[in-house]
Amino acid sequence: MGYTTHVTGEFAIEPSLTWNEFKDSEFAPHNITDSYDPELILRVNETSVDTDDGPLLKRTATALVMREIDEYRAYDLLDQVQKAVDSFPGHTFIGRLDCEGEQSADLWRVVLRDGRAVKVEPRIVWPDEDGGQ
Repeated sequence: MGYTTHVTGEFAIEPSLTWNEFKDSEFAPHNITDSYDPELILRVNETSVDTDDGPLLKRTATALVMREIDEYRAYDLLDQVQKAVDSFPGHTFIGRLDCEGEQSADLWRVVLRDGRAVKVEPRIVWPDEDGGQ
């Protein structure tokens, strides 16, 4: 048992990754064999494209998202985000992951700044005690 963190959000990938770019990636859903590693997964969209030879299944990865992990502990989340971003040069990751720990004041985000995964913590500001809000 350890301290758990609930993570929501995603990083959209632009342009989307092609099959050849992600098929061998550890973040590709079809390559994951461990219950906890990696913590992130690519969201893969499948579309059918008509060709002269019949329908062709086209797969693209459009986002990096959290996996469904019970009692998730976000100890390595920043490193995992950075590893995923570094795995796909030439693509832009847009978005954030919102993280909420077990304690009520434990709120933070993972964002990308200049290609680096960064933990951002909120600032709590008390209202002015002279009647301002």
